[in-house]
Amino acid sequence: MTPTTPALRLSGLTKRFGDTTAVDAVDLTVPAGSFFGLVGPNGAGKTTALSMAVGLLRPDAGTTHIFGTDVWTDPVAAKRLVGVLPDGLAMTERLTGREMLTYLGRLHGIPRDVLDKRIDELLAVLDLERAHRTLVLGYSAGMRKKIGLATALLAAPKLLVLDEPFEAVDPVSAATIRSILRRFVAGGGSVVLSSHVMPLVEQLCDTVAVMSQSRVVAAGPLDEVRNGRSLDDAFVALVGARTAGEEQLSWLGS
Repeated sequence: MTPTTPALRLSGLTKRFGDTTAVDAVDLTVPAGSFFGLVGPNGAGKTTALSMAVGLLRPDAGTTHIFGTDVWTDPVAAKRLVGVLPDGLAMTERLTGREMLTYLGRLHGIPRDVLDKRIDELLAVLDLERAHRTLVLGYSAGMRKKIGLATALLAAPKLLVLDEPFEAVDPVSAATIRSILRRFVAGGGSVVLSSHVMPLVEQLCDTVAVMSQSRVVAAGPLDEVRNGRSLDDAFVALVGARTAGEEQLSWLGS
C-alpha cells in the first residue's frame, strides 16, 4: 500500500439478476482520506455495487480492491481494512448490544481489555448505554442503525462503507454520527456514504458519484459534479426528472 493507493477501486463491476442488469460495468475510485458520497435514485444499483465492493455479493464480472487488496482473491486481508454498515443489516436478535459487540470483537481477535474499553466508548458516544442490556430484538430502527455503526467501527478500520447510516436516526444522534465520521476522516480514515439526502451529502462529502440505471453517470470532486448548482439540481439534471403523468392528478387540491 502506497500513499496514493485508493481506499476503494471498482473496475468493470457487473451484476445481473436473471435478465436484469443491476450493476453495469461500473468503474469507480475512492481516494484515500476522502469522504465519498454515492447517490442515485431507487433501483440505480448503489446497494448492489456496495455489497460487491465489500465482499457481501459476488460479482459476475469485474474486480474490487480495498487499499490495493483484492476483495475476492484475498478476502481476509481486505475485510480487515473495512467496516461495513450494509442495507438491511442482519443482527443476532437474541443477544444484547453489548453481547453482540463482544462476540464480533472476539471474532476479530481484539484483546479483551481493549475490546471492553472500545465497547464502553461506542455505547456511550452513540447513546446506547441504556440499551446495552436490551436484546437487539427490542431495538428501534434508529437504535439498530447506531449499533450497526458501532459494529462497523469496532475493529478500527481504515475504510467505512455505510449504506444509508442516517435513516431512521433522530436529529441528536445524527449530529453525533456526523461528528464521529468527520473525526474519522480527519484522522486519516476514508468513508463511502450512500444516501438519498442530497443536503447531507453536500454537508459531509468532498467527493461524489452519481449512479443511474446501473451505471455511474458522474463522479469527481463535489464542486466539479455540482458545476455551480446545488447537488439536488445537478442530480435531477444527470438522472432526469420524472414529470410525465402529473396532469392525471388534476383532482388534487380542487
